[in-house]
Amino acid sequence: MVLVSAVRDYVNRMLQDISGMKVLVLDSQTVSVVSVAYSQSELLKKEVFLVEMVDSISKSRESMSHLKAVCFLRPTSENVQHLRRQLASPRFGEYHLFFSNILKDTQIHVLADSDEQEIVQQVQEFYADFVATDPFHFTLNIPTNHMYMLPAVVDPPRLQQFCDRVVDGVTAVFLAMKRRPVIRYQRTSDIAKRIAQEASKLMYQQESGLFDFRRTEVAPLLLIIDRRDDPVTPLLNQWTYQAMVHELIGIEDNKVDLRSIDKLPKDQQEVVLSSEQDAFFKANMYENFGDIGMNIKRMVDEFQQLAKSNQNIQTIEDMAKFVDNYPEYRKMHGNVSKHVTLVTEMSKIVEERKLMVVSETEQELACNGGQVAAFEAVTNLLKNENVSDIDRLRLVMLYALRYEKESPVQLMQLFNKLAGRSAKYKPGLVQFLLKQAGVDKRTGDLYGNRDFLNIARNMARGLKGVENVYTQHQPLLFQTMESIIKGRLRDVDYPFVGNHFQQGRPQEVVIFIVGGTTYEESRSVALQNASNVGVRFILGGSVILNSRRFLKDLEEAQRIARSSTTMV
Repeated sequence: MVLVSAVRDYVNRMLQDISGMKVLVLDSQTVSVVSVAYSQSELLKKEVFLVEMVDSISKSRESMSHLKAVCFLRPTSENVQHLRRQLASPRFGEYHLFFSNILKDTQIHVLADSDEQEIVQQVQEFYADFVATDPFHFTLNIPTNHMYMLPAVVDPPRLQQFCDRVVDGVTAVFLAMKRRPVIRYQRTSDIAKRIAQEASKLMYQQESGLFDFRRTEVAPLLLIIDRRDDPVTPLLNQWTYQAMVHELIGIEDNKVDLRSIDKLPKDQQEVVLSSEQDAFFKANMYENFGDIGMNIKRMVDEFQQLAKSNQNIQTIEDMAKFVDNYPEYRKMHGNVSKHVTLVTEMSKIVEERKLMVVSETEQELACNGGQVAAFEAVTNLLKNENVSDIDRLRLVMLYALRYEKESPVQLMQLFNKLAGRSAKYKPGLVQFLLKQAGVDKRTGDLYGNRDFLNIARNMARGLKGVENVYTQHQPLLFQTMESIIKGRLRDVDYPFVGNHFQQGRPQEVVIFIVGGTTYEESRSVALQNASNVGVRFILGGSVILNSRRFLKDLEEAQRIARSSTTMV
């Protein structure tokens, strides 16, 4: 069961049995859930003529009793209040209520009491409480993502909201899969432990009846880990297509905003990058930047051939054929110009920010030892006028994560150089990162230098040579997946919740990263699944990070931590 098809299936079931003209009513989170799985043209085919937000439907007084309202909402108290107001003076002829997660009994009573005109036709729970960006990758788009870095005492209510949203999202994934997992978590992370325990309580105690699915021979595994165990991956520049677009331009709910680029036609100012809707993207999303250029050239050549043959219209039959093929032709034209625009824009950014040079040093810091050479390389790049402030900051952070214990003196020199060079540099941000995700805080073997097997593997990789210096880094998640496949994930590092344990290898594994995933990691998961080892992985996180978002969360957490210590 892949996530995108699960969400599509839920949306289909909502829309297909309700005949006639419909309005789809969504909230700020379910609009993302639906938009990544279903295109506007597909909604039109299901007779959805209007999409409205739940917080604005009550503001308009215009009656539309000829429309049936299909509401797909998260079961929050705000949404229930919006519905109460709407049912008191309804604008639409019928109301079909679908909630993306478990409704409380009290909420059902409130809705029943509000429906005095008896226009609610049905109330159902459809567990699509996550944004399925790719078949094996989901996000929860939590705006307050920085909360995971703060101690529980700083802001208990907001931290509780953060945990509740993660528990809701993770349990919805398993309800959609019709499975109840055994749960493990990263021992060194308080928030991973808390989420694991709350999810377990929900699945095994509060809602155990709902999770009473037919048992599989080996229960699936839910593993909850903390972003701070691998702070390197979100700091790196990326060189594969999907990850690179997110790093350099930004992807939100599979859409890319290109309004900042001059002279683009209106229909190209926001483009969709979805492996479900774009065959070229699906085939190339994990390819290297160099190969993408070649593949786009091939696509342009094919399109030019097609355009040439279309110019050669001589008979009525030719014309009829052209008209029949025109939608396909238009679609191909849009697709070609979309990918050409993206690659052209990224090439420009790579050149402006000298990212080839910067990235080579980043990869060395992430993958290979050699402190003296690394210090010299970072120092030279800090002096380089063409290197941007954000790239300087990332280089110093990557150096600090790697050599915090080995070279404290050089580290202080880099801090001072960075503060002198970069106007944007927030004092103490690198130190805050080390406090959050330094070597003493981490569980995994991030640099492959603690465990004899990893040291041997790194040596072998060094001897073999790497085909591409820019993509030699592998996220820590890759090792975690290998450990699960081989049954080597240590209980002391990743304890089970409750008195559960696993006999045999799980066939389905959901790994949730508190603090956010990256597209480099989702690529790792997709490639692992394609290698067909009998274990299928799904990756989820609180947001999808690029280096800017990771640094923004870090800054916000640092700001709150500082103000809370001054208040005490």
